[in-house]
Amino acid sequence: MRTGDTPHRPQPGHDGDLTDEATYQRVRAAQAPAGHALSRRGMLRLSAGAGLGAALGAAVQRPAFADTAPATGIVKPLPPDLFIPQGTNAEMRWEAMRGQGYLTPVDRFFVRNHIATPRIDARTWRLKLWGTGLHGAPPEERPVEFSYEDLLGMRAETITSFIECTGNGRGFYASQQGQQVSGTSWKLGAVGVARWRGVPLSAVLERAGLTPEAVDILPRGLDADFVDKGENLGRVRRPLPVAKALKDVLLAYEMNGAPLPPDHGFPVRLVVPSWVGVANIKWVGDIQVADEPLFSPWNTRYYRLFGPGYPPEGSAPLTRMNVKSAFELPWDAPLPARPQVLHGRSWSGTGRVKKVEVSVDGGGTWRHARLRDRHADGRGWVRWEFPWRPDGPGAHELLARATDDTGASQPSTAPYNTLGYLFGAVVRHPVTVS
Repeated sequence: MRTGDTPHRPQPGHDGDLTDEATYQRVRAAQAPAGHALSRRGMLRLSAGAGLGAALGAAVQRPAFADTAPATGIVKPLPPDLFIPQGTNAEMRWEAMRGQGYLTPVDRFFVRNHIATPRIDARTWRLKLWGTGLHGAPPEERPVEFSYEDLLGMRAETITSFIECTGNGRGFYASQQGQQVSGTSWKLGAVGVARWRGVPLSAVLERAGLTPEAVDILPRGLDADFVDKGENLGRVRRPLPVAKALKDVLLAYEMNGAPLPPDHGFPVRLVVPSWVGVANIKWVGDIQVADEPLFSPWNTRYYRLFGPGYPPEGSAPLTRMNVKSAFELPWDAPLPARPQVLHGRSWSGTGRVKKVEVSVDGGGTWRHARLRDRHADGRGWVRWEFPWRPDGPGAHELLARATDDTGASQPSTAPYNTLGYLFGAVVRHPVTVS
């Protein structure tokens, strides 16, 4: 361990951390399957002896909800009042966030999978780093390896950040703009904010021997190979510039104060603040480090903008997410004909949200909403409130638009691209007052 490193040992009373007792209770209650639960004594013995990583590996290698949703390949329950099924994905219903705190609870955090959620044993898991961007580690030599226990023993950091699918809002290209695009027809529920804890990727790269010549890294997940139209594209992987990797990227092992659930990347995932969701590789197993640019289908075939106005090879690979807003209401929500307060959230990958405007007359007039989270650092979202007295019963369209501190705002229409990425236009949310 380097001088100055502080191993992560949960302390009682620290918000977001886990005491040994709390770890035992949460893992036993939420993740250990019937017949395989650890006793408190056994948990603490493993924590003190073989290590907390081994204890968690023993507890979660066979999740409690492993057979709940075999058709989707998703481990956690997907109750219809919280989620909209989207094939192997699950979209959060925005009304499920009404009355919740700042963070998205794990039980309603959206799921974006290319294939089924893999089940990984933390005791045997290893993170391997290799490539021409490491000192003395050409590709043909044995990679540098880190165990789960190694990461838990390194200096830990906690960040609060949103993760959002690049196609979030894709369905509105068709429903609002009459344009056909390919991909999952999300509304606005492919986003969530969580408190992530883990090891800065920069620290792991430094220990692995990062060279000044390194240009790109290529994290790869441990999910099964992705097959598109009969072509096997291998495991999901997406290049990341070294400059971003060293800036604020986290190798996370906790989500909202508990070990990562299987659907959200257990045992370790990347959290890449403000960037497109695909950059946040789940179930990360190895990272190539190179002294030249790296490529994969996920930055050449996908996650570029294609269509009229773009070159045949598409735009540059997508990086930052754009500005969006959502009401904490069901689609076609029934609302009473009396004064009420509308609630919503806005977020941006390009800066801190500084204002939100709401229209209750379909865009005819706009008024400022009251922001509740002015302290937000731009990696999460801002909650807001807007008092409304309906002018009578019938159908209404509610609109919300946010502007961040770079001047980026939500337009009335989104520029078209064939894969339906980065829909950032103002969404027209229908409600019925009675």
